[in-house]
Amino acid sequence: MVFLPITIIIFFILGKYEDKRLPVIWLVFASLFYYGWWNPAYLILIIGSMGANFLFGRILLDCLNKKRKYNKIVLFLGVTLNLLLLGYFKYANFFVDNINSFSSSTLYLKTIVLPLGISFFTFEQIAYLVDAYRGETKRYSVWHYCTFVSFFPQLIAGPIAHHKEIIPQLDNRSIYKFNHEYFSAGITIFFIGLFKKVMVADKMAVFATSVFDAAESGYLLTFFEAWTGVLAYTFQIYFDFSGYSDMAVGLGRMFGIKLPFNFNSPYKATSIIDFWRKWHMTLSKFLRDYLYIPLGGNRKGTIHRYKNLIVTMLLGGLWHGAGWTFVVWGALHGFYLIINNLWRQLRKYLIKNKTGTTYLGRSFSTLITFIAVIVAWVFFRAESFQGAMIILEGMVGNNGIILPNLYQLKFDGLATYISAIGVDFGNVNHVMSPYYILYLCSLFIIVLAFPNSQEIIFESEKINFKFLRWKPNLLWILLTLVISIISLMNLSRVSEFLYFQF
Repeated sequence: MVFLPITIIIFFILGKYEDKRLPVIWLVFASLFYYGWWNPAYLILIIGSMGANFLFGRILLDCLNKKRKYNKIVLFLGVTLNLLLLGYFKYANFFVDNINSFSSSTLYLKTIVLPLGISFFTFEQIAYLVDAYRGETKRYSVWHYCTFVSFFPQLIAGPIAHHKEIIPQLDNRSIYKFNHEYFSAGITIFFIGLFKKVMVADKMAVFATSVFDAAESGYLLTFFEAWTGVLAYTFQIYFDFSGYSDMAVGLGRMFGIKLPFNFNSPYKATSIIDFWRKWHMTLSKFLRDYLYIPLGGNRKGTIHRYKNLIVTMLLGGLWHGAGWTFVVWGALHGFYLIINNLWRQLRKYLIKNKTGTTYLGRSFSTLITFIAVIVAWVFFRAESFQGAMIILEGMVGNNGIILPNLYQLKFDGLATYISAIGVDFGNVNHVMSPYYILYLCSLFIIVLAFPNSQEIIFESEKINFKFLRWKPNLLWILLTLVISIISLMNLSRVSEFLYFQF
């Protein structure tokens, strides 16, 4: 509550001086203070990482086109250093545990605490080194580079910013002058993001956690228990991560800096390909530009293309967490993408004179995509394969289709007909109340039918309903004040964002 206003005030005070390095330097030290507050020891890690990558980048740029072979060695060393650092902190325990599981060894490694944001700032700096090797970047000042890596709104959980998106903005003198409209837009989307986290994601988390924990303990979930639990998590992760992304974008705008968007209504996607263009957009772009395309992309034929898709998504899954369930989640999405591409080729062959899609066709495609994403979320959230399989078995009705007895009373005369189609009434432990079901349905309508916060605040001209268009006026000031008060009043406990663990 104190850090942000102090940082903003001093930033714009220093911005009044002729030397524009002062506000940039202040932003670096403020961001490092923010990062070090969690664990001061890891300040050495991020400072060392920035220093080493900046040095590697300078070497690559200085030797560009002079010693190509030498540059390859420098790039290899720089990327390897980043991956080793990430591998040690994120995957060392995972590999040791698997070695012990598949052999008779008893290797022991002390639990390693994952530094916040290491997956994000590692990928950002790898992209910088690759671009420096390709000659696609400039010689940045050390303070501009450190601001790009450590800028606190996006440091912990993204978005995965690209140096070309951030550093050139720091050369624009206008960002050092306080902009009322930028600040108003920023604070509005910041509190929209906080509202998503506190009032939606955290509410859904309570039910989702109880269902997934029950599955891990061996409890056999019934059809409605499994589906309501998985849907609760589906909306939890959506509003949790999109909420953080909104807050990051909002904080950036308060400083006059435009951070890249990470979400564009992904549950409206009409295909898995479309989903990955809308979900975690900066990660998708990184995986495409720095993994899929260098592997060969779609340039070496269909078989190689599908192999590259699988490899990319497997590594994308592993990036999210050191666990086989994340690998399966990535493999599922790789498999989905292959099916999606095959279907597009088949459809193109079958429908020679394509005239477009119908509303019914798009709706069906959205529903199929949404279900596929939900099934994959089961592995993403589950702590073990046993827990994931119990949930999936419940979702297909293997453990019965049972509603709580209270619904039998509410349905009254319809209960007999409901029982006739195979739905029983009895005692169950994890079915949402009618109010929660209504809440879940309302969230479903919101994510599918309403414009997202990015469109409301920054692309309002695309919205048909004028009352949803953001403007820096009294109405939006009052609305922002209301959602900020509601959000802050409901901050009753510490609740980390899900992507903090990645």
